[in-house]
Amino acid sequence: MNNYSYLVGNKLYINLTNRCSNSCEFCIRNTDAFHDLDLWLSKEPSESEVIGSFPELSTVDEEVVFCGYGEPTYKIDNIIKISEYLHACGKKTRLNTNGQAEILFGGNVPQKLRGYIDTVSISLNAVEKEKYNTLCHPVLGEKAFEAIIDFARECKKYIPKVVLTVVDVISIEDQKKAEEIAKKIGVDFRIRHYTE
Repeated sequence: MNNYSYLVGNKLYINLTNRCSNSCEFCIRNTDAFHDLDLWLSKEPSESEVIGSFPELSTVDEEVVFCGYGEPTYKIDNIIKISEYLHACGKKTRLNTNGQAEILFGGNVPQKLRGYIDTVSISLNAVEKEKYNTLCHPVLGEKAFEAIIDFARECKKYIPKVVLTVVDVISIEDQKKAEEIAKKIGVDFRIRHYTE
């Protein structure tokens, strides 16, 4: 318990919280994929606890990912402080997010992350709000989907690399539509593979 950082191969992931504003049908929390890592937290860590949990950073890939078993932007202050440390160690940072931070926590989240996050990967996961609500069950309800699109547009202004992603549990047709959404915004696109 309380694995604040964990390795998958040579890639280091940071686990800040188990809180999430979604309850996605395909979430890894509902599978056995990472249960051996025991990512459920009994408490949320401070930035010093996270940094203290790191392995020797020279042994890990250049990019370190804020991910884990929840929505990392619940801990945005920790993200900023940990990113400062990682940049000082020559590492790049990526934030994996559901893209709802602006509406959850008030505005200016992309601006706050400028200079701290090198890549933001935003889980789009659907191509319209009704499908998103059915698949991801957001606590924000119908506001969530448009909030994600708006967040991607704002991130493009402040973050060097922005990627919209979907999981391949949606139809090929919707995967193509999602790619078109990314193109219209002017950001990258990636299909993530569902892990049983």
